[in-house]
Order: sequence, then structure tokens, then C-alpha cells
Amino acid sequence: MFKNHPKGLLQAALSNMGERFGYYIMNAVLVLFLCSKFGLSDETSGLIAAFFLAAIYVLSLVGGIIADRTRNYKSTIEWGLVIMAIGYVILAIPILATPDNSSWLLTLTIFALTLIACGNGLFKGNLQAIVGQMYDDFEADAAKQGPERLKWAQGQRDAGFQIFYVFINIGALAAPFIAPLLRSWWLKSNGFTYNSDLPKLCHEYINKGGNLAADQMQNLTELVDKVGGSTADLSAFCTQYLDIFNTGIHYSFIASVVMMIVSLIIFITSKKMFPTPGKKEAAVSVEYTEEEKKQQATEIRQRLYALFAVLGIAVFFWFSFHQNGQSLSFFARDFVRTDTIAPEIWQAVNPFFVISLTPIIMWIFSSLTVRGRAISTPRKIAYGMGIAGIAYLFLMIYSMSQNYPSAETFTAMGDASKAALKAGPWVLILTYFFLTVAELFISPLGLSFVSKVAPKHLQGLCQGLWLGATAVGNLLLWIGPLMYNKWPIWICWAVFLAVCLISMGVMFGMVKWLERVTK
Repeated sequence: MFKNHPKGLLQAALSNMGERFGYYIMNAVLVLFLCSKFGLSDETSGLIAAFFLAAIYVLSLVGGIIADRTRNYKSTIEWGLVIMAIGYVILAIPILATPDNSSWLLTLTIFALTLIACGNGLFKGNLQAIVGQMYDDFEADAAKQGPERLKWAQGQRDAGFQIFYVFINIGALAAPFIAPLLRSWWLKSNGFTYNSDLPKLCHEYINKGGNLAADQMQNLTELVDKVGGSTADLSAFCTQYLDIFNTGIHYSFIASVVMMIVSLIIFITSKKMFPTPGKKEAAVSVEYTEEEKKQQATEIRQRLYALFAVLGIAVFFWFSFHQNGQSLSFFARDFVRTDTIAPEIWQAVNPFFVISLTPIIMWIFSSLTVRGRAISTPRKIAYGMGIAGIAYLFLMIYSMSQNYPSAETFTAMGDASKAALKAGPWVLILTYFFLTVAELFISPLGLSFVSKVAPKHLQGLCQGLWLGATAVGNLLLWIGPLMYNKWPIWICWAVFLAVCLISMGVMFGMVKWLERVTK
């Protein structure tokens, strides 16, 4: 797999895999954890998560600027891992949230998320920039052997970023299992079992001083018996269950700390393999004529215009795709029969498909190239938006056929009525299949595209801009849970379908121009 690629790609991929493993442990449970820990609504927890995800990618711009100016990408990456580890340590401390301490405890939690976002900003884009620098050097060495060898080397860049992306998803595949397993183990150790509906009812019971509506009280007492609790003192039970339920999740963040350390060790022991652009550029001194300078400035402008055009499309892709941690997670919790499967675990379906489908898609692209029918990176991105639209088209049609109401209306229904309407797991699996294929056409190839068009002195910044587009998309994520809870959910999926189709149309309209710029 790594034979025809630059030395150091495996080590960079492993370092990224470790960091992503720790990140996805936390991200898999974040919105649901905020609800169960603090009793927040879906909309509020979704808004916090959206700002957190946006901050991660916005701060990648800052991290890219720091690395570009200091020309010290490696040290910037190392500091990022250390800062992230500190954030995860804070999240790992199990403190019971009560009405008296919730304000400062939520503030502390947001501070920890801020540290993780800052560290990620220093780490993520700059490691991607290093991979791009590897391929710059790889192609420069190939150019010395002739134009045919150079053309071959340039064709390896897309495949290299796809390999790099697979390792991200190896971490993402295992991570969603960690928090649910630790939470269930801790509940079992204390004589309870897991129930996703109970934390919300417990918070409502405590906040309302036990004055619940009759149907809510009935649901609460039934669930208390179901998980092995006692209804003799519901107030004491609710406090105890919430404490144990969330302590198990806190323990999972310890695994995130460990993985930050593992990632740091891999990076430090391998960093001699990685390019050091500052040292190379210091040794090179070239004088350019005014005409050459104007030509270079024009080329840089064209490249940046192309970059921003693709970034605009990326915003809408991530707005649609990252619903897997928002409205799609809530859909798994509310509308899908997952009696024996925690809703967080469904997030492992996406990385499973990434790992299993990447070799197939790489083979297809490679076969087309050999036959002289290579698909350009911009065209692949356009196809990806259309495939993402298929996922939401399927969900829209299915939800309409089931006559699903808004989630708010659905969750207020009786258990028997809800059970009769709940979808089978295959609905989520098929949705994630289409979204994953779309992701493989867009995300790793987007990274490759950025590395192609980025001026050499702005590589960290340009990778940060790609992540910044992701940030803007993530800032819009809160719209998903809002629509999901207030409207019949087929309308929610229809909105995402429209976003994908419009983006695909715009991208196809720009393809020929983008292909000229990237030649």
C-alpha cells in the first residue's frame, strides 16, 4: 500500500489515526453526553457541539498561519497534541452536575472543549500540510527522472491522501464503541442497565421537584423498574442514576488522553522522516524578473480563486454530512429500533464503510486512469455532492412513506405507538453507505486538491482554509436538530437534499475552469 508513496506517509497516518481515535471517542457521545450530563435540550447541546466543531476548524486557520510564519510545522503539531491532552484530562474528571453547580461545571466543560479545539487547530491542518510537502518533494525527485515519471508521481497524490484518510477512519471505527462500553460496564458494576430515555426523565423529575405529568411519571417508574432501580425514593434514584450514567462516560475520556500521548510518541519518534520546508527554502536563493513575478502573482491568484470556489462547495457538504453527529444521531435514538445497540455506536458505520470502500474506489479511479479516462479531482467532488443527495433522498422518501411527524411529536407518543413506527437498522446502514461514498469523493480528494493549488509558502494556511470551510458548515449544524424537532422530519431531509443538489450543479458549472487551474 505504501510502496509507491513518500517515506513517512505511514508514520504521519499512524500519528493522525491515534489523535482521531481519541477525538472520535469524545465526539461520538458529545451531544448525547451534554444532554445526559446537564439536562440540556437537543437544540442547546447541538448548538454547543456545532460551535465546538466550528472552533476546531476555524482555529486550524490560526494553526496554519503560525506554522507558515515560523516554518516550524513539527513543533506546532506537538504543542497541539499536548494542549488537546489537557482538555481531555479535564473532561475525564467525574463531577456530578446538580442545580447548584451546573453553571460553573458547564463552563468548565466548555473550557475543556475550547482547549481541545485549540490543540486540534494546531495539529490537524499542519499534519495535512506535511503530507502535501511530502508529495511536493516526491514529485520534485520524480521530475529529475523525466516527464513520464513526474506524471506518474503526480497521479499518486490523490491515492496518498485516500490512504491517509483510511487511517483516520480506523481510529474513528473503534472509537464509538469505547464510551458506550465503559458506560454500560459502570452501570452494570453499580447494579443498573443502560437506557437512553432515562437521563432526560431524571433531569425533568429533579428540575420540577417531582411534579411530572401523569404520562411522564408512568414512563419514569416503568423505566426505573426496567433498569433495576427502586421507585421508593425517585429523587435519590434519579440523582444516583445520572451520576453513575455520566461517570462511565467521563472514564472513556481517559482513553482519549492515552491516545493523544500515543500519537505524540509516534510523531516525535518519526519526525526526522518528515520534510522541513524552512531549512530547504533558506538554502535556496533565486532572482526573478518583473515579468516572472507578475506571472507568478497571476498564477497564485488563479489558484486561490479555485481554492475558494471549492471551499464554498465544501461548506455545504459538511453541513449535510456532519449531521451524523447531530440530527442523524437523534434519528437513531428516536426513530430506529436499537434496543441492544447504543445510539453512539451507529457512528462507527461510517468509518467501517470508509475502510471497506476506499480500496474499491481507489481501484475504480486507477482503472479509469489506466484506460485514459481519468476523472479530475473537481469532477469527483461534484459527483460526491450528488451521491450525498441520494442519501437524503432515500431518507426523505422513507420518512414520507412512514408518515413520520416531527421528533418532538414522535417522542411524546406512547411506547407502543412509537415501537410500531420505528425503522429497522437497515435504514441507517443504507443512509451511511451513500454518505460514506460521497465522503470518499470529497474529503480526501479535497485535501489533495488543496495541496495541489496551495502556494508553497501558504500550505498550512490553505489546509487551514479547507478546515475553515468545514467550520462554517459546522456552524450551521444546529439547523438540523431544529428542523428535526419542529417539522415533519421528511422536510428536514428534503432541505439537505436540496443543498446537495444545488451544490452539485454549481460544482459542475465550475469544473472546466478548475481543471485548467490544476493542470
